[in-house]
Order: sequence, then structure tokens, then C-alpha cells
Amino acid sequence: MKVKIRKGDTVQVISGRLEDKGKRGEVINVILDTRRVIVQGVNIRTKHQRQVQTQSNRNINPGRIHFEGPIHISNVMLVCPTCKEPTRVGVKRDEDGAHRVCKNKDCQAIIA
Repeated sequence: MKVKIRKGDTVQVISGRLEDKGKRGEVINVILDTRRVIVQGVNIRTKHQRQVQTQSNRNINPGRIHFEGPIHISNVMLVCPTCKEPTRVGVKRDEDGAHRVCKNKDCQAIIA
């Protein structure tokens, strides 16, 4: 099934953890096989990293590393760049090809 959210889109979290709900961020990566997205500043995870020596005799410093975890694509909604509101996405086909379209009644803008 085709995914209507792409890398670089601005999305809003509509369900999930209370501290993440309502946050907006840019999509960093889309994982198609598990239908998940990684959103900047949302679902922050902590990994405790110990000191590791690499083959080139460099050390990776120990400590806590914070990174964004993936969330399911159904928990985010695309934010229209024109009306700045979360919206459902439709597809409009013409002679130039297929374009994503904002489904708000007042907007109907083409999303790049």
C-alpha cells in the first residue's frame, strides 16, 4: 500500500504518549516495510553507550545518547503547508502526473 507521507513533510502526532501528542516535527525517515516514520523531536529514546574502541584506534565516548524512535504512520497526520492544519491527504491525477491534495474543504491545495 502506498504511503502518503514522505521524508521532509511536517506532521503532527495525533495519538500515542501524552508528552508527544500534539507535537509537530519534520519526517526524518520513512520505514516502508513496517509502516513507521521517524519524526524530529518526537518519541525521544535514551541509549546508554559504553566506551568502545574502533578499528582505527579511535574511542567512542561513553554516556547517554538521545535519539528519535520510530512511531506508526497511523499516529501522525500531515500538516498542510498552506492552511497550517493537520489534514487527510488525497491524490489528484492529471496530465502532469499524480499530486497530493489537502482534503480540507476551504484549502484544497496541492502539496509538493
